[in-house]
Amino acid sequence: MDNSPSVYVERPIQPHVPPYQPYSEEKDTIDLLKYGRVIWRAHWKICWWVLFSCVLAVVTLSFIPSQYIGSTTLLIKEKTPPLLAFQQVTDSSAGTVDYLQTQLALLQSRDLAERAVRKLNLTTHPVTDPRQQPQSWFAPRKWLATLELGQWLPVLGRLVPVQVVPSEAEVFNQVTQNLMRRTRVKFVGKSQLIKIEVELPDPGLAAATANAIAQGFIDSQLDNSLKSSLTNASWMNSRLIELRNNLRSAEDKLQAYREAQGLVDVGGVATISANELELTGNRMIDARRNLAEAESQYRQVQALSNGNLSKLSSVPAVLSNPLVQKFQAQRAKAQAKVEELSGRYGPKHPTLAAARAELRTATDSLRLQVQQVVAGIEREYQLSQANENSLRKSFNSNKAQLQDISRKEFQLREFQREVDSSRALYETFITRLKETAATSDMDSTKARIVDPAIVPLEPSKPRKKLILAIVAVVAALIGVVLALLSETLNKTFTSDEAIESTLDVPLLSVVPLVRRKNRRQLARLFDDNDHPRFCETIRNLRTWLMLHGGDMPSQVVLVASTMAEEGKSTIANNLAYSLAKLERVLLIDADMRRPSLSLNFDFPADSPGLANVLAGTARLEACIRSVGNLDMLPAGKLSPPPLDLLGSSRLAPMLEALKSRYQRIIIDSPPAQMVSDALLLAKHSDAVIYVIKAESTPVSEVQKCLAILQQCHAPVFGVVLNQVDLSKARKQGYSHSDTFQNYDYLPR
Repeated sequence: MDNSPSVYVERPIQPHVPPYQPYSEEKDTIDLLKYGRVIWRAHWKICWWVLFSCVLAVVTLSFIPSQYIGSTTLLIKEKTPPLLAFQQVTDSSAGTVDYLQTQLALLQSRDLAERAVRKLNLTTHPVTDPRQQPQSWFAPRKWLATLELGQWLPVLGRLVPVQVVPSEAEVFNQVTQNLMRRTRVKFVGKSQLIKIEVELPDPGLAAATANAIAQGFIDSQLDNSLKSSLTNASWMNSRLIELRNNLRSAEDKLQAYREAQGLVDVGGVATISANELELTGNRMIDARRNLAEAESQYRQVQALSNGNLSKLSSVPAVLSNPLVQKFQAQRAKAQAKVEELSGRYGPKHPTLAAARAELRTATDSLRLQVQQVVAGIEREYQLSQANENSLRKSFNSNKAQLQDISRKEFQLREFQREVDSSRALYETFITRLKETAATSDMDSTKARIVDPAIVPLEPSKPRKKLILAIVAVVAALIGVVLALLSETLNKTFTSDEAIESTLDVPLLSVVPLVRRKNRRQLARLFDDNDHPRFCETIRNLRTWLMLHGGDMPSQVVLVASTMAEEGKSTIANNLAYSLAKLERVLLIDADMRRPSLSLNFDFPADSPGLANVLAGTARLEACIRSVGNLDMLPAGKLSPPPLDLLGSSRLAPMLEALKSRYQRIIIDSPPAQMVSDALLLAKHSDAVIYVIKAESTPVSEVQKCLAILQQCHAPVFGVVLNQVDLSKARKQGYSHSDTFQNYDYLPR
């Protein structure tokens, strides 16, 4: 604030009454600007809280030992082919995931951890040996275990625990378990790469341990492969002897069967018999066809055997004979000649007789030839029948012989198959046995190290930067929450805005907090002009009071408060001093339970005052004391209860008498919350100035006291917000109606 001299020009003012705000739905909404102002007012506290939290985190992290991660990457190969080629082939893709998961579990096994512990001598390393680790002073489990075991012995009159030295096996087991807890194995993406991570305080040891676990896994695979090869070779040797015996037994059975059946070349014999059977069958089919034809011709001839020559000669089998056709043509020619001559000559004519003789000769020749053809058909039928019977007997005989040979061939082939399968199995075992013996020492591991671990340069945890960032963010959030919570729980008046929004009473002035002053100095602060801001607020309050009432000024002014220690007496004293410069003023100390006027102005403790006047033990003129231009009436010596004195009939006449002598009477009232003295005084007052201590007086108590005063029709003039720390308020973002709000501030 500018410290240059200033000129204050007083101007007419109006009572500072809170504006009427009609109800709207905006009151139900969240006022983000309000929360922002609350956070901004507490931003320095939040910043200090964040700084304190970060410093505390840094100090805490300094006590936490750093951990380093050694990382090794392994490539898990595909499954190797089965040792025996005749084993059942399955779909390997279906078991790839399970196979990789199995390898992942093997990498986390205790066997590999024990290999690494033995290889690196971790039981004696200072980082991993529990016997070389600093022991915590707080070990309740160890104490309880020691008590349960009864291992306490009295030594020099006191109990001393016996130190239990762990055995080598227990140390080895503990180191192995710790290593397993500090080892993590995981896949690298969706691949066959597996990463082994070991976290230890020593970066070199972490890298060496990760490499040792990876190499131990490869060595274990090699050992298992060698053991498997030896086991397979031993099993195959025993199995080979059994297969050789089975082969010899099958060969003996085959040879015995050949000798028993007298078979030399079963394959050739079986082939010839089959050909003969096929030829015989074909011939039998032809014979049956010929027999059917012969039988058909024979049946036709037999059916006409008693018929005439014309019918027999018309049979197709007979008619097809060339001689029958020739003789039949001669007979037809002779018949035609006889018929021709019969029309020309008589029955006994020699020519006709010769023609008839020629006809008879042709007919006899035809008959003879037809009989020969019929006899030939009969012979052909009999031959066909005999040939068919002979071929059928031969076919049946060959078929029976072939069936017998087939049965022998089947049995022989069964023995042969047994011999062949036994020989193939025996030869396969011999081949695999030789391959196993030749490749037993070959590297058949299923993994190899792709990326060996190197010594890490930076610790894996604690991640100090990230932790500090998280602590800062969390501390800031906690600070914001506490600020909002404090604002919510703060039920006191912190600004003029709070008074305007809570109380339906005008705000007269905001009095700043005056530090490093005692009670007596505060009572004379306006008269001494020791605090310009405070004096300006008192002048502001004086102006309000002088303008109040217009032509009917408020002659009796009561200064009240909710509770003690709110600065009510200080406001009353300094207001009286300010008015005394312009008017004749009387200051009355009506707080007879805790009088302050005598203490502030060094009046004698037994000096009479208001209590004596109301009790009738002293005259009013004898009780009034003057300090400069200001007259004062102290509380006096209390004999009856104050409430009885203030409720007596002497109070009103006394005030009426004082009104005729003084232009302004300022009454310092007792607290309104504690006693009802203020209510009795308010009935005889023209204006009540209510003093509220900033950030101290509860809102509910002020509302309650003001409500009681208003119910008693007390002339509440306005409220004074006292002891406001303006510098703190400005830092926190409060906007007060400043002490100069009713003046023109003109810097020179």
